[in-house]
Amino acid sequence: MTTDAVEALTGAGIAATSASSFGPVAIDVPASAWVAAHEVLRDAVGLTFFDFLSASDELKDGFRVVSHLADFWGGSHVDHVLVRTLVPRDHAVLPTLTEVYAGANWHERETHEMFGIDFTGHPNLTTLLLPEEFEGHPLRKEFVLASRVAKPWPGAKEPGESDHAPSGAPSRRRTLPPGVPDPETWGPRPPGSPAPDPLAPAEAAATPARPRRTTAPGERRTRRQAPPSEPPPES
Repeated sequence: MTTDAVEALTGAGIAATSASSFGPVAIDVPASAWVAAHEVLRDAVGLTFFDFLSASDELKDGFRVVSHLADFWGGSHVDHVLVRTLVPRDHAVLPTLTEVYAGANWHERETHEMFGIDFTGHPNLTTLLLPEEFEGHPLRKEFVLASRVAKPWPGAKEPGESDHAPSGAPSRRRTLPPGVPDPETWGPRPPGSPAPDPLAPAEAAATPARPRRTTAPGERRTRRQAPPSEPPPES
């Protein structure tokens, strides 16, 4: 199925490449061919079932939009394909898929709310899940949950941090949750503000503190052996 899909897309003049993922094989297409790629996959490949559409925040690389398509045939047999594309962070815009798959309507509205991605041509790109007065896009990595800043971390659950704790009880040093900036610098920034980059905490949280130790395939990690001690000198 994946080979047929890639061949159909490249035959239609779309620069498509396949990549492995945690599940169905993904096909990457340019954002300019987003709608055309789905039309080819529906009409020429037979992926007529639209499952979902969502996105992920790739920080400075932009937003990766992904759709899941399927084809049912041979009784219970199902073919799955993920279609992905990248849109820049400063211009997160894609044409809508609602003319190709009617089921994309609800998913594009949710993705618009959560990531701030605009889907041009959508018939009703309005609020779906969040309150009308809500500001920001909760699934962007620079978006900080207000409760994480306002409530002490990890909350009144440690010795000395509860209102009912006995006087003189020891108290642990309060720490900020991962990815949360200092409360004094958190919040909306006006244009040209010298405040820190809002992406900085997210990038710091995404960078591992130290590289993970790896072993060769099939090799088991062994406990480090202490060097043999020298025998005592003969008297």
